[in-house]
Amino acid sequence: MEWSLERVREILAGGMQMLRDCESSAIGTAMCLLLLFMWYCYRVGREHGTSPLRRRYGTESGRVRVGGGVLISSDSGTRAKGRKSSTLEEQNGFAYCQSTECFRCTSTGEGLNQKLYHSLQDYAKRYTWSGMGRVHKGVRDQGRYLTNRPTIQRPEVFFLPDLPSAPFFSRDAQKHDVELLERSFPVLLAEFENIYHHPPARSSSSLPPGWKANSTPHGQWWTFYLVNQGTPLVLNIRRCPRTWRVLGQLRTFIANNVFGNACFSVLTPGALITEHYGPTNVRLRCHLGLRVPPACELVVGGEPQCWSEGSCLLFDDSFLHRAFHEGIAEDGPRVVFMVDLWHPNVAAAERQALDYIFNPGR
Repeated sequence: MEWSLERVREILAGGMQMLRDCESSAIGTAMCLLLLFMWYCYRVGREHGTSPLRRRYGTESGRVRVGGGVLISSDSGTRAKGRKSSTLEEQNGFAYCQSTECFRCTSTGEGLNQKLYHSLQDYAKRYTWSGMGRVHKGVRDQGRYLTNRPTIQRPEVFFLPDLPSAPFFSRDAQKHDVELLERSFPVLLAEFENIYHHPPARSSSSLPPGWKANSTPHGQWWTFYLVNQGTPLVLNIRRCPRTWRVLGQLRTFIANNVFGNACFSVLTPGALITEHYGPTNVRLRCHLGLRVPPACELVVGGEPQCWSEGSCLLFDDSFLHRAFHEGIAEDGPRVVFMVDLWHPNVAAAERQALDYIFNPGR
């Protein structure tokens, strides 16, 4: 039933007149309670008159708010239209990937949230709801979490609530995998040198085969992926068999969902990777320094850190972060091996569910 404010006022006025006419205090008390209840029903109806689906997922006219306060349409077709793959758009000083191949770019808004909710329900029916409290809470209230996060940390796709947050983590957070990667430093460096100094595949290309150029405002940023958004790249893996074996020995590598990546990353002197947010807080990004000349820095959540050859840096890339190489040409490139590991406080049951929900094939 819908009442106008005028109608409610008429009822209240009539009720007050009835109270004045009543000689019994018991009848008057009952009428007061009835009027208060009617007023409460009216206020609740006014405050919660929006669509339950819109309220659940926190979207606004089919759009989702992402880092930097920019509203981007949730229609992936519209977003991809008229854009080149693997480009970056700079808005309000932040960088936004706009690749049509990127899960983060093409999977946002109310449509994604509904899909995640259905995937979680499907997972629970097949397996269990046990241990799914945080995942269920995160999927159910995703729109609110993404839009209400402070600007220093604002994952663009999925936020798991109640995880400890910090820009940088101690190496002990994933001690086994950090130590394994550091012991493998000579192997990873040797395979990097082999693929980096290989002649270009085509005369028209300046990059060796398998390498990808990323858009930056200054300098060059190149990546060689073995796993890209949970998908192994077979041709690149064949060229780095020992590195692939190292990945297989890691205990916490995110190997089965779209938040998992492993690659060699190169920054040339003068290069800048503009400030941006990662897609989720369920992972820690690990950088193993392979070649680290002077004047190179990684800034996460306003905290600067320098890479070191043979050592790992663990950071949460859902915090606003940037990287730069301010050295001269003679210094050579900054090179790291990058791999995504599970946040140590994501439980095994939650990892299994997230692998199912964010499987690259879904």
